[in-house]
Amino acid sequence: MYNIKNIVFDLGGVIITLDHERAVKRFLEIGVDNARELLDPYHQKGIFLDLEEGKLSREGFYDALRKEADKNIPNENIDYGWFGFLKETPDYKLEMLEQLKKRYNLFLLSNTNPIIMSWARTGDFSGKGKSIEDYFDKLYLSYEIGITKPDKKIFDYLIADSGIDPKETLFIDDGAANIEAGKTFGMKTYQPKNGEDFREIFG
Repeated sequence: MYNIKNIVFDLGGVIITLDHERAVKRFLEIGVDNARELLDPYHQKGIFLDLEEGKLSREGFYDALRKEADKNIPNENIDYGWFGFLKETPDYKLEMLEQLKKRYNLFLLSNTNPIIMSWARTGDFSGKGKSIEDYFDKLYLSYEIGITKPDKKIFDYLIADSGIDPKETLFIDDGAANIEAGKTFGMKTYQPKNGEDFREIFG
């Protein structure tokens, strides 16, 4: 961690352990027959990508999914599908963030959507009643910025807005393409496996 002042974390697969297969099964269960084609562990497709890039609002996504599935699927069932991704948020990772925040500037850079964040931005995110915003100095979310990783423009936005020096920054993401994008800016990187305990990298 020599010369590191900032740490940029991905959310899914890094802080939250993901269950991609459960999400696919839930969307199939509620009537989205092409869910396996549209849902990807790292980068969504079709209207799922449009939601994560902010091209569709939450309500717009509900309507678009009903149209695509040609079924009158209730909003709460669609949320149920998305929440299938969320396997667990280990307490030890939240404690790790609390300790790291005392020593580093912490940022979140995530391809995510307003449905997932409607949960993460409440006290239900942690067992301590803290929201995700309590663990980071700032959140950089794809649907708010209008760009998803690994597009370099989202990294440009992060760097310009936060004022960080990429050479003093560690970027942690479970997606290989995202890691390669971070490296092009001179960031130090670490690519954990989904759900990995990577606390040892901090010494």
